[in-house]
Amino acid sequence: MMKKVYIRTFGCQMNVHDSEKMLGVLQKDGYLETDDPRKADLIIFNTCGIRKKPEQKFYSELGKTKLYKKRRPELKVAVAGCIAQHEGRSVFTKAPYVDFIFGPQNIHMLHDMISKKNLTLALEDNPEIAKNDLPVKRADEVKAWVTIMYGCNNFCSYCVVPYTRGRERSRPSENICAETKELAHRGYKEVTLLGQNVNSYRSDINFPELLIKIDRVGGIERIRFVTSHPRDLSDELIYAIAELPRVCEHIHLPLQSGSNNVLRLMNRGYTYEDYIKKVLRLRDKVQGIAITSDIIAGFPGETEDDHLHTVKALKQIEFDGIFSFKFSSRPGTRAAEMGSHLPEEVKSERLQHILEVQEEITERKNRSLEGTTQAILIEGESETDKEKLTGRTRTNKIVNIPKVDPETSSGEKGTLINVEVTKGRKHSLEGRPITK
Repeated sequence: MMKKVYIRTFGCQMNVHDSEKMLGVLQKDGYLETDDPRKADLIIFNTCGIRKKPEQKFYSELGKTKLYKKRRPELKVAVAGCIAQHEGRSVFTKAPYVDFIFGPQNIHMLHDMISKKNLTLALEDNPEIAKNDLPVKRADEVKAWVTIMYGCNNFCSYCVVPYTRGRERSRPSENICAETKELAHRGYKEVTLLGQNVNSYRSDINFPELLIKIDRVGGIERIRFVTSHPRDLSDELIYAIAELPRVCEHIHLPLQSGSNNVLRLMNRGYTYEDYIKKVLRLRDKVQGIAITSDIIAGFPGETEDDHLHTVKALKQIEFDGIFSFKFSSRPGTRAAEMGSHLPEEVKSERLQHILEVQEEITERKNRSLEGTTQAILIEGESETDKEKLTGRTRTNKIVNIPKVDPETSSGEKGTLINVEVTKGRKHSLEGRPITK
């Protein structure tokens, strides 16, 4: 009888792809994935430590497994990801029913952990992580994540990633290209290159040169990448986005704050003036580029004037969309030790103000696309309306369209079709297929 594994993933795209690697490793050991933890022989929590909220949610979910283990003592429970790396053995103290703990650099140890009774902890630095590729069981058949580098060297004052994922290590370009060619051979149409700061990728070549190599891979229609650090955004990369036909006209460029004072406290390594110059250069060189960003509301020491500088920045730049969160203090970071932490109600008010300003901008920009023709890659049924299909433009905007004639290929998952945008909404577009 096949064993079953349930994986609960929290956090970023890196974690989502890490879970795919865990499934790839476990598949070789005869495990099948299940979406019901009560039916699992192994439960893995792949955790995120960036903010307090997902950490609290994880511990709440973990608590439920205590009851599962009472009913089935043979059940194994593992904690992986950034919280596992950051808290280490203390997870055993908080939850004695946990069997294994392993960090993001030690997914390769998963086979040994489930097969050797005396191996319960794997948190070591893994200097070979960029060279040794793991099997992957991918969740999607059209789009694929491709890790190009691991770790981060930036040490932003609010972030635990350098402590949980280690120093930057870049995969050899030939390994990345080989993975991309294999994906193209299997029918994948889009790849997203992953790294904490892809702009600082460097192995035998740099990041723009890597994009050139991947752009030449036949069969792949679209290339995306996340995340870009503004400090390291080069003219060479801007030209690559502009000139390479398969690289999409979208960049996620986290600003975090419009205040130079807050940016300095965050240790971001650039000023707002530096940032806006790069935005203008992107828009000048890459026609129609969509720029999205991250914003932190209520950083320690942020004044009302600092907050208003961020609001002003949103109005000046007019991002296509943002991810914005209240500052969340993370143990072990410099920001956690700073004075002048703001009350929760102040952070909430500022976050709400930021979201209201940006939602108006996003909706207006989406409405401006009404009547235009956009090429979208069909990803499947819409999650909110089973009578519609969903896809994305090259600029990463979600478009929902009516289901078309099943006898034609224009509605198949993985096909590229042209649509006319009929309605721009806050978070998506409505469209209709353009028939020849």
